[in-house]
Amino acid sequence: MTEQIKKIAFPVFWCLIIVLLFWVPIRNIIIKDEPQLAPPIKVTIPEGFNTKEMSDIFSLKLPKFNKERFLSLAEDKEGYLFPDTYFFAAFNDEKDIIRIMQENFARKIIPFLLEIKTSGRTKREIIIMASIVEREAKGDADRGFISGILWRRLSIGMPLQADAAPETYKEKGLPKNPISNPGLEALQAAIRPKSSPYLYYLHDKNGEIHYAKNFTEHLQNKSKYLR
Repeated sequence: MTEQIKKIAFPVFWCLIIVLLFWVPIRNIIIKDEPQLAPPIKVTIPEGFNTKEMSDIFSLKLPKFNKERFLSLAEDKEGYLFPDTYFFAAFNDEKDIIRIMQENFARKIIPFLLEIKTSGRTKREIIIMASIVEREAKGDADRGFISGILWRRLSIGMPLQADAAPETYKEKGLPKNPISNPGLEALQAAIRPKSSPYLYYLHDKNGEIHYAKNFTEHLQNKSKYLR
Protein backbone atom coordinates (compact mmCIF):
# COMPACT_ATOMS: atom_id res chain seq x y z
CA MET A 1 0.00 0.00 0.00
CA THR A 2 2.84 2.37 0.86
CA GLU A 3 4.61 1.61 -2.42
CA GLN A 4 1.46 2.44 -4.37
CA ILE A 5 1.16 5.83 -2.61
CA LYS A 6 4.79 6.58 -3.42
CA LYS A 7 4.22 5.74 -7.09
CA ILE A 8 1.27 8.17 -7.25
CA ALA A 9 2.79 10.94 -5.14
CA PHE A 10 6.12 11.12 -7.00
CA PRO A 11 4.74 12.25 -10.40
CA VAL A 12 2.20 14.55 -8.72
CA PHE A 13 5.03 16.24 -6.81
CA TRP A 14 7.01 16.90 -9.98
CA CYS A 15 3.91 18.18 -11.77
CA LEU A 16 3.46 20.75 -9.03
CA ILE A 17 7.11 21.77 -9.33
CA ILE A 18 6.71 22.26 -13.08
CA VAL A 19 3.59 24.37 -12.56
CA LEU A 20 5.36 26.57 -10.01
CA LEU A 21 8.42 26.98 -12.22
CA PHE A 22 6.60 27.85 -15.42
CA TRP A 23 3.05 29.00 -14.68
CA VAL A 24 3.80 31.62 -11.98
CA PRO A 25 6.22 33.65 -14.17
CA ILE A 26 3.84 33.40 -17.13
CA ARG A 27 0.92 34.52 -14.94
CA ASN A 28 2.92 37.50 -13.71
CA ILE A 29 3.67 38.53 -17.29
CA ILE A 30 -0.02 38.29 -18.24
CA ILE A 31 -1.11 40.38 -15.27
CA LYS A 32 1.54 43.02 -15.93
CA ASP A 33 0.50 43.27 -19.56
CA GLU A 34 -3.19 43.70 -18.75
CA PRO A 35 -4.38 47.32 -19.15
CA GLN A 36 -4.83 48.85 -15.71
CA LEU A 37 -7.75 51.19 -15.07
CA ALA A 38 -6.35 54.59 -14.09
CA PRO A 39 -8.02 56.34 -11.14
CA PRO A 40 -10.49 59.09 -12.07
CA ILE A 41 -9.09 62.59 -12.38
CA LYS A 42 -10.69 65.17 -10.10
CA VAL A 43 -11.31 68.55 -11.71
CA THR A 44 -13.05 71.48 -9.99
CA ILE A 45 -14.48 74.29 -12.11
CA PRO A 46 -15.36 77.44 -10.08
CA GLU A 47 -18.63 79.30 -10.61
CA GLY A 48 -18.41 82.04 -13.20
CA PHE A 49 -15.55 80.61 -15.23
CA ASN A 50 -15.87 80.98 -18.98
CA THR A 51 -14.84 78.30 -21.46
CA LYS A 52 -11.36 79.81 -21.90
CA GLU A 53 -10.72 79.67 -18.16
CA MET A 54 -12.12 76.14 -18.04
CA SER A 55 -9.77 75.04 -20.79
CA ASP A 56 -6.79 76.32 -18.80
CA ILE A 57 -7.78 74.11 -15.85
CA PHE A 58 -8.42 71.07 -18.04
CA SER A 59 -5.03 71.53 -19.70
CA LEU A 60 -3.34 71.26 -16.30
CA LYS A 61 -5.38 68.28 -15.11
CA LEU A 62 -6.05 66.09 -18.16
CA PRO A 63 -2.93 64.82 -19.96
CA LYS A 64 -4.60 64.28 -23.35
CA PHE A 65 -6.75 67.40 -23.32
CA ASN A 66 -6.75 69.48 -26.51
CA LYS A 67 -7.51 73.11 -25.66
CA GLU A 68 -8.13 74.28 -29.23
CA ARG A 69 -10.59 71.46 -29.93
CA PHE A 70 -12.42 72.08 -26.67
CA LEU A 71 -12.80 75.81 -27.37
CA SER A 72 -14.03 75.08 -30.88
CA LEU A 73 -16.64 72.57 -29.68
CA ALA A 74 -17.70 74.75 -26.73
CA GLU A 75 -18.00 77.96 -28.72
CA ASP A 76 -21.80 78.07 -28.46
CA LYS A 77 -22.02 76.29 -25.10
CA GLU A 78 -21.08 79.23 -22.85
CA GLY A 79 -23.50 79.41 -19.94
CA TYR A 80 -24.55 75.78 -20.26
CA LEU A 81 -21.46 74.03 -18.87
CA PHE A 82 -22.19 73.67 -15.18
CA PRO A 83 -19.36 74.62 -12.80
CA ASP A 84 -18.84 71.74 -10.39
CA THR A 85 -16.37 69.12 -9.19
CA TYR A 86 -16.02 66.33 -11.75
CA PHE A 87 -14.22 63.01 -11.90
CA PHE A 88 -13.12 62.34 -15.47
CA ALA A 89 -11.64 59.15 -16.88
CA ALA A 90 -8.29 59.42 -18.63
CA PHE A 91 -9.94 58.40 -21.91
CA ASN A 92 -12.62 61.15 -21.82
CA ASP A 93 -12.06 63.50 -24.74
CA GLU A 94 -13.19 67.10 -25.26
CA LYS A 95 -16.58 66.04 -26.60
CA ASP A 96 -17.14 63.81 -23.54
CA ILE A 97 -16.26 66.65 -21.17
CA ILE A 98 -18.70 69.04 -22.81
CA ARG A 99 -21.46 66.43 -22.86
CA ILE A 100 -20.96 65.57 -19.17
CA MET A 101 -21.02 69.24 -18.14
CA GLN A 102 -24.08 70.00 -20.29
CA GLU A 103 -25.95 67.03 -18.86
CA ASN A 104 -25.10 68.21 -15.36
CA PHE A 105 -26.43 71.69 -16.18
CA ALA A 106 -29.65 70.19 -17.56
CA ARG A 107 -30.18 68.26 -14.31
CA LYS A 108 -29.37 71.22 -12.06
CA ILE A 109 -31.79 73.60 -13.75
CA ILE A 110 -34.79 71.23 -13.67
CA PRO A 111 -36.07 72.49 -10.26
CA PHE A 112 -36.17 76.05 -11.63
CA LEU A 113 -37.91 75.45 -14.96
CA LEU A 114 -41.45 76.12 -13.72
CA GLU A 115 -40.32 79.27 -11.92
CA ILE A 116 -38.54 80.46 -15.06
CA LYS A 117 -41.65 79.80 -17.12
CA THR A 118 -43.80 81.95 -14.84
CA SER A 119 -41.19 84.70 -14.46
CA GLY A 120 -42.04 86.38 -17.75
CA ARG A 121 -38.47 85.85 -18.95
CA THR A 122 -37.00 83.16 -21.19
CA LYS A 123 -34.60 80.54 -19.95
CA ARG A 124 -31.88 82.04 -22.13
CA GLU A 125 -32.45 85.52 -20.65
CA ILE A 126 -32.18 84.06 -17.15
CA ILE A 127 -28.94 82.26 -18.02
CA ILE A 128 -27.42 85.38 -19.58
CA MET A 129 -28.33 87.47 -16.54
CA ALA A 130 -27.02 84.78 -14.19
CA SER A 131 -23.73 84.71 -16.10
CA ILE A 132 -23.33 88.47 -15.56
CA VAL A 133 -24.39 88.37 -11.90
CA GLU A 134 -21.88 85.58 -11.27
CA ARG A 135 -19.02 87.75 -12.53
CA GLU A 136 -20.25 90.97 -10.94
CA ALA A 137 -20.95 89.68 -7.43
CA LYS A 138 -18.28 89.13 -4.80
CA GLY A 139 -20.34 86.80 -2.62
CA ASP A 140 -23.72 85.20 -2.01
CA ALA A 141 -25.16 88.28 -0.27
CA ASP A 142 -24.51 90.48 -3.33
CA ARG A 143 -26.09 88.36 -6.03
CA GLY A 144 -29.76 88.99 -5.32
CA PHE A 145 -29.41 92.77 -5.04
CA ILE A 146 -27.18 93.03 -8.11
CA SER A 147 -29.69 90.96 -10.07
CA GLY A 148 -32.49 93.27 -8.93
CA ILE A 149 -30.53 96.36 -9.94
CA LEU A 150 -29.65 94.99 -13.37
CA TRP A 151 -33.21 93.85 -14.13
CA ARG A 152 -34.44 97.27 -12.99
CA ARG A 153 -32.01 99.03 -15.33
CA LEU A 154 -33.38 96.96 -18.21
CA SER A 155 -36.97 97.75 -17.26
CA ILE A 156 -36.38 101.54 -17.42
CA GLY A 157 -34.42 101.37 -20.68
CA MET A 158 -31.07 102.06 -19.05
CA PRO A 159 -27.92 100.28 -20.29
CA LEU A 160 -26.81 97.48 -17.96
CA GLN A 161 -23.35 99.04 -17.60
CA ALA A 162 -21.90 95.87 -16.10
CA ASP A 163 -18.11 95.85 -15.87
CA ALA A 164 -18.06 92.10 -16.51
CA ALA A 165 -19.68 92.70 -19.90
CA PRO A 166 -18.15 95.93 -21.35
CA GLU A 167 -20.41 95.90 -24.39
CA THR A 168 -23.34 96.67 -22.06
CA TYR A 169 -22.01 100.21 -21.65
CA LYS A 170 -22.59 100.91 -25.34
CA GLU A 171 -25.65 98.79 -26.13
CA LYS A 172 -28.90 98.51 -24.25
CA GLY A 173 -30.36 95.17 -23.28
CA LEU A 174 -28.74 91.89 -22.38
CA PRO A 175 -25.67 90.65 -24.23
CA LYS A 176 -26.45 88.25 -27.06
CA ASN A 177 -24.83 85.34 -25.25
CA PRO A 178 -23.87 84.32 -21.70
CA ILE A 179 -20.45 85.63 -20.66
CA SER A 180 -19.66 82.85 -18.19
CA ASN A 181 -21.02 79.64 -16.70
CA PRO A 182 -23.10 80.44 -13.61
CA GLY A 183 -23.66 78.25 -10.58
CA LEU A 184 -26.91 77.60 -8.72
CA GLU A 185 -26.77 80.73 -6.55
CA ALA A 186 -26.42 83.03 -9.55
CA LEU A 187 -29.24 81.23 -11.37
CA GLN A 188 -31.44 81.64 -8.30
CA ALA A 189 -30.53 85.33 -8.09
CA ALA A 190 -31.43 85.87 -11.74
CA ILE A 191 -34.78 84.13 -11.22
CA ARG A 192 -35.49 85.73 -7.82
CA PRO A 193 -34.00 89.26 -7.90
CA LYS A 194 -34.14 91.22 -4.66
CA SER A 195 -36.02 94.49 -4.80
CA SER A 196 -34.28 97.63 -3.54
CA PRO A 197 -34.32 101.39 -4.07
CA TYR A 198 -30.83 101.22 -5.59
CA LEU A 199 -29.77 101.72 -9.16
CA TYR A 200 -25.97 101.69 -8.79
CA TYR A 201 -23.36 99.67 -6.95
CA LEU A 202 -19.61 99.31 -6.69
CA HIS A 203 -17.10 97.17 -4.82
CA ASP A 204 -14.30 98.77 -2.85
CA LYS A 205 -10.73 97.47 -2.70
CA ASN A 206 -11.70 95.00 0.02
CA GLY A 207 -14.57 93.57 -2.00
CA GLU A 208 -17.28 95.26 0.06
CA ILE A 209 -20.28 96.43 -1.95
CA HIS A 210 -21.71 99.96 -1.74
CA TYR A 211 -25.09 100.86 -3.20
CA ALA A 212 -26.45 104.18 -4.46
CA LYS A 213 -29.97 105.33 -5.30
CA ASN A 214 -28.86 107.75 -8.01
CA PHE A 215 -25.82 108.75 -10.04
CA THR A 216 -24.86 111.56 -7.66
CA GLU A 217 -24.66 109.12 -4.75
CA HIS A 218 -22.75 106.71 -6.96
CA LEU A 219 -20.13 109.37 -7.74
CA GLN A 220 -19.80 110.07 -4.03
CA ASN A 221 -19.22 106.36 -3.39
CA LYS A 222 -16.58 106.26 -6.12
CA SER A 223 -14.80 109.22 -4.59
CA LYS A 224 -15.00 107.74 -1.11
CA TYR A 225 -14.20 104.06 -1.72
CA LEU A 226 -12.14 103.88 -4.90
CA ARG A 227 -9.49 106.54 -4.26
